[in-house]
Amino acid sequence: MPNRDDVAIFEQFRPTLLGLAYRMLGSRADAEDAVQDTFIKWRNADRGKIENPASWLTALCTRRCIDLARSAHRTRVDYLGPWLPEPLHTPSENEAENALSMASSLTTAFLLMLDRLTPKERAAYLLHEIFDVSYTEAAKTLDIQESTCRKLVSRARASIEQAKVRHITPVDRQEQLLAAFKAAVVGGNTDQLAILLSDDIELSADGGGKVPTVLRVLRGKAEVLEFITQKLRQYWSAYQWSASEINGGRGVILHEEELATVAVSFAYDEAGRTTNIYIVRNPDKLSHLNGLLKQ
Repeated sequence: MPNRDDVAIFEQFRPTLLGLAYRMLGSRADAEDAVQDTFIKWRNADRGKIENPASWLTALCTRRCIDLARSAHRTRVDYLGPWLPEPLHTPSENEAENALSMASSLTTAFLLMLDRLTPKERAAYLLHEIFDVSYTEAAKTLDIQESTCRKLVSRARASIEQAKVRHITPVDRQEQLLAAFKAAVVGGNTDQLAILLSDDIELSADGGGKVPTVLRVLRGKAEVLEFITQKLRQYWSAYQWSASEINGGRGVILHEEELATVAVSFAYDEAGRTTNIYIVRNPDKLSHLNGLLKQ
């Protein structure tokens, strides 16, 4: 059994491990499982043989996440409708997670881009580019040559830069979009929203096969605006709205009393136009937001 100091050491690194695992897996629940598995290994390890606890814990958690990511990829083949990452509430007082570089690595668009990479590409990129792990240490973690690690990071970086998903839109523009989106859903007024949307806007909804939702990605301003005014206005009329920080940006939680029913986040291009609307309705991905609504 670990002594109190050993537990304290692990707790010191828990937030970093959770941050890494969530970005690797796109699921808070799976991330917590990975971190708990890491703690169990730590609890049973011979601490006398561990020279650097941070490196040891990071390596173990990363390897567990790679295994879970491979398993998740296989199960998502049969996922009903679009799969979206589990929405994460990112409170503004958490300075570490809301530094610009960190917030940009929490957006739904960025997480979806990561999910298109291989698990090892994803891990190498996150370790080196987001968590400042050296190529040497990252290579040891992944049990590969340093030259291979550099190639993995380079390929991942090229894909992410091409997708242009690592930038932060000014908060005032995000607030404008949020107000315009609510005006369109609640009142049917789409004038301001239409101005803020890109012409090739996409709307994705994740119900996980557990609740009714649109099962395909809607594309184009006309189709998206019609869906918002003709469908969402009807479906969401009884919900309460709570603006919230979701995945490093301004979003909204729709709820009935203290039960979260919908979480909405957005993606923007570098000019500030809205490129994506992400709607999560899968109740398994929303349960952790219920506590937030009680505050």
